[in-house]
Amino acid sequence: MDIKFNKNEDLNKQLVSELHRRLKKVHFGGGEGKIEKLHQKGKLSARERIELLVDSMDTFLEVGAFTADGMYEEWGGCPSAGVVTGLGVVSGRQCVIVANDATVKAGAWFPMTAKKNLRAQEIAIENRLPIIYLVDSAGVFLPMQDEIFPDKEHFGRQFRNNARMSSEGIIQVAAIMGSCVAGGAYLPIMSDEAMIVDKTGSIFLAGSYLVKAAVGEDVDNETLGGATTHCEISGVTDNKYPGDKECLQAIRNIFDRIGHFEKAGFNRAEPKPPKEDPKEIYGLFPNDRNTPYDMLEIIKRLVDDSEFEQYKELYGKTILCGYGRIDGWSVGIVANQRTVVKTKKGEMQMGGVIYSDSADKAARFIMNCNQRKIPLVFLHDVNGFMVGSRSEHGGIIKDGAKMVNTVSNSVVPKFSIILGSSYGAGNYAMCGKAFDPRLIYAWPNAQIAVMSGKSAAKTLLQIKVSAMKAKGKVISDEDQQTMLDEITDSYEAKLSPYYAASQLWVDGIIDPLETRRVISTGIAAADHAKIEKPMNVGVIQT
Repeated sequence: MDIKFNKNEDLNKQLVSELHRRLKKVHFGGGEGKIEKLHQKGKLSARERIELLVDSMDTFLEVGAFTADGMYEEWGGCPSAGVVTGLGVVSGRQCVIVANDATVKAGAWFPMTAKKNLRAQEIAIENRLPIIYLVDSAGVFLPMQDEIFPDKEHFGRQFRNNARMSSEGIIQVAAIMGSCVAGGAYLPIMSDEAMIVDKTGSIFLAGSYLVKAAVGEDVDNETLGGATTHCEISGVTDNKYPGDKECLQAIRNIFDRIGHFEKAGFNRAEPKPPKEDPKEIYGLFPNDRNTPYDMLEIIKRLVDDSEFEQYKELYGKTILCGYGRIDGWSVGIVANQRTVVKTKKGEMQMGGVIYSDSADKAARFIMNCNQRKIPLVFLHDVNGFMVGSRSEHGGIIKDGAKMVNTVSNSVVPKFSIILGSSYGAGNYAMCGKAFDPRLIYAWPNAQIAVMSGKSAAKTLLQIKVSAMKAKGKVISDEDQQTMLDEITDSYEAKLSPYYAASQLWVDGIIDPLETRRVISTGIAAADHAKIEKPMNVGVIQT
């Protein structure tokens, strides 16, 4: 191996090490002290509950671990938005799990908590997966109620989803394992089955203090809405259990009896590991996003047996399209090639840029995968579409629109992995978050933005300097450099994959070696939902 390989390997392993360090911190939620207080009350933490619920933590794919990272600092922060969500296997049945983290502000809902819960429900709905709610929440975080309560994608949307999911036959099981108050009380009771843990679980529309203030009644919370009240008097909950472990086992028993689902029927063969060592990705993938590399070598380390059958290999070479298998699943891969390529006409094309021919090729390939019912995997490292008079005269907008159209109207499940850059309209064409990928994850090197940090900073500086000059101000070269540095620092902070993950623009950040597992888990989930309609691109530019 050469020096460049070793340097890449060292830098990428450092990024992965940093990822694991940050994940470890997030996994403690509100801190070890808060977890110990839960234990003293006879309760388990959200992650301990999930560990007891699933068949194995190896089957659990977390969604949104870094949601709200760095946000709400004035309120002490909100790690993972106070809720743990993901895909797991319970008694052999794949499902979505939502577990409130009572160590974070007593599980109260912040604006990003609502967004994350809705994302979990979205995954359950589009894949027709059963969903389990482990409820332990103090309800809406009142100081921010205006940002979480009234709008379409706020707190109330989850209850609307409860009702719609039920009408569509999507299984919902809820366990009340702590507080469950006010509007939040509807979530478990709108589920198919609602169980409650004795002494620690409680559910009511208003707690004892509010009842006293509103109607003058003196009553304690246990009498008001404890397990005995709701299992023996009101009939609101179905069964009560002496502790968390017994309640979680009851959920496992329910899932052990669920009937088989009608599969979408995506093709799967016997899984095989790649022939080329996946660990070599660390050395092959450059930390510097201006350094060319061969995306084909990355793909060979992601697909079964390292076999990848290219589509139109000699045409539109800045995008690689082709067929392979990932963990046995048949997939169509659309990936940005990062080497400089030469066309048959003698034109040099820059890696990571989408040209008319590559957009045209990708659009046709996406339609073929839809025709054959093959899930699509998009591997992003894209700077955007080619610009300039030559491209404009050649109809780059028309060809780009064709690719965006096919991505938008694709009916097979789509999965996006952001390896490096994902800039501008390139993000859209490669199935960014706005285009409904079933799952979207990023490597630690990822950047998502309208354009790169350098380009954006120079553009923003020009705008700022022009505005100042219009007011008659003179700006020295030294002042301009200081301004450029400040703009660059501010912009680059928002290019970080952790910033994207905090906003839930991606479902998580992963070690590149987890890529195969993420895609396989996603296709297994998608196999629960039959494709109901054929692809129709409508009016398409030709």
